[in-house]
Amino acid sequence: MNYEGTVYRPPLEANSFLLQVAIGCTHNKCTYCNMYAEKCFRVESLKKIEEDLKLAKQYYKTIERIFLVDGDAFVLKTELLKSIALMIKKYFPECKTITMYASIQNIKAKTIEKLKELKELGINDLYVGIESGSDEVLAHVNKGHTVKEAIEQLEKLNEANINHMSIIMLGISGKGNGIENAKATAKLLNNVKPKIIINSTLSVFEGTKLYEELQNGTFVEARELENLMEEKTLIENLELDETFFFGNHVFNSTSVSGILGKDKESMIKKLEYSIENFDEDVFARTFKRTQL
Repeated sequence: MNYEGTVYRPPLEANSFLLQVAIGCTHNKCTYCNMYAEKCFRVESLKKIEEDLKLAKQYYKTIERIFLVDGDAFVLKTELLKSIALMIKKYFPECKTITMYASIQNIKAKTIEKLKELKELGINDLYVGIESGSDEVLAHVNKGHTVKEAIEQLEKLNEANINHMSIIMLGISGKGNGIENAKATAKLLNNVKPKIIINSTLSVFEGTKLYEELQNGTFVEARELENLMEEKTLIENLELDETFFFGNHVFNSTSVSGILGKDKESMIKKLEYSIENFDEDVFARTFKRTQL
């Protein structure tokens, strides 16, 4: 396939076919993110999308799952997403799921009726970056939504029977705030009931606004021990028996994953072991968060 620039997809979509339908991110203002800094947002043409599907058909006998890139592909208007879904069904009628990143503002722009129409065409499993359940934190990192908006829009997805995966971030609240942030985030997640929780850890990349804050001292990173305690507190406060917790992101120093209803205690015990045996000097020498 011919992709423009670096494309990103969630870890869980490693085996999905990636179809580029847009370039960049419409918001592109989160203070911790530089993934789309060099891209000006635009929508790919249907002609180009169909050419990629024709090419894919030459190489793949069947495709059951397709991930649409770029940064917030769900921003596309409903009719365009429907056209893309129908085009996918034309070349790969066996395709069961069409998934993508979606922001809270993307969802807000679509009615429940429109969401149901998209679900009928196979659009499901939307990845939504909520990052935190704290309005103060969301405002600081310029996420573009409030906690109230997140709850309202994710409840719309639930009503439309569209699965959503909540992406959250340890350490995003800064030094000394991890426990409070974990409890607020757990409260939000308990309300919206995601299918999967994807948990990563903040890495401050050079060139971002957050990096500038780190350099001038207006933002202080949480130490790794606090990140581990934040994750433990988060899991302890989650009440979602059927939800899968994915804490295996490359930025996480301790990998934990499982269904919360049956694996919660084992994940907590693993984190407790890491906390009890944590060595800051060894961590500093052996673990680096430098790039995605």
